[in-house]
Amino acid sequence: MELEQLLQAMTPEVFQRISTAVEIGKWPDGTLLTPAQRDAAMQAMMIYQSRYNTEAEHMSVAAGGEIKFKSKAELKRDFGVEEPPAPDDIARFDHDQL
Repeated sequence: MELEQLLQAMTPEVFQRISTAVEIGKWPDGTLLTPAQRDAAMQAMMIYQSRYNTEAEHMSVAAGGEIKFKSKAELKRDFGVEEPPAPDDIARFDHDQL
C-alpha cells in the first residue's frame, strides 16, 4: 500500500484502534499482534501523527514529524494538578539569632 493511500484510509477511529492494539498487543477481536504487525502499526501511527497530530501529547509525534516533549508545568496543567500556593510566611532571622 502506498503512503498516501494509507493516510487516506486511516480515519481517527482507525488510528485509535491501531494505537490501542499496539498498546495492549492485541487486535480488538483478541488476536495477538505479531512482531511484524506491531512494527508496521507503529510506523503507520507515527506517519499519521506526523501529518495530522496538531495537539500532540507528551512524547508523541507532532504534526511536521517532531517529537513533542511537554514541560512538567504543561503536564500538570493537562492532568489538572494544581500547584500548592507558595507560603506567605517565611521565617527570617538575623545572623546573631542562629
